[in-house]
Amino acid sequence: MIRVHHLEKSRSHRVLWLLETLALEYEIIPYQRDSETQLAPEALKRVHPLGKSPVITDGDITVAESGAIIDYLLSRYGEGRCQPSADDTVEWVNYRYWLHYAEGSLMPLLVMRLVFAQLPKQSPWLIKPIAKGINAKVNSSFIAPQLTEHLNMIENHLATRRQFSSAWPSGADVQMSFPLQALSMSQSLEDYPAIAAFVARIDADFGWQRVVERAGPLTLPGQ
Repeated sequence: MIRVHHLEKSRSHRVLWLLETLALEYEIIPYQRDSETQLAPEALKRVHPLGKSPVITDGDITVAESGAIIDYLLSRYGEGRCQPSADDTVEWVNYRYWLHYAEGSLMPLLVMRLVFAQLPKQSPWLIKPIAKGINAKVNSSFIAPQLTEHLNMIENHLATRRQFSSAWPSGADVQMSFPLQALSMSQSLEDYPAIAAFVARIDADFGWQRVVERAGPLTLPGQ
């Protein structure tokens, strides 16, 4: 039995989505964040030393990191589903790019934006104005311009293809789901209609709806 060690307000919903898409049996082991620190509980460290989520266990095998989990599930149980054939070199490279881009390039920007936005809230009142200024400067001079470039690239890709690879949902779509869903929950996507359509397509997907039934809706830290 595959067990998903599922931390609330984390990135593990997408792993559940892939499991639903593959029609695999699985068990959800839920964990709650600390109400003050918003960190994962120590119990997760008994599963993996870093105590992060998502993590899955499959018998004696433990797999952490979303991309590695997707690779593992598709290699062991996919039977050719949710990813292009290696014989199609162009599509295989495209698929692998988006699979790694989600966490390697896009998520660091989103996490950086979140961290700097929290800086004024976590600062003593005497230095709150300074913290607000730092947040505003970093966001305007680096994060926002970089994020705009990334979103324009994603928008252009989805405007012609609707998805990130040849199958729906592919492992790349699953991996890209969290950052784009998180983005839709934190800002308007009016300027990015193809991205908005991609997020809406996830919401309408039967496998995703099953995830929401079993694990509840996707939420983010601070919500």
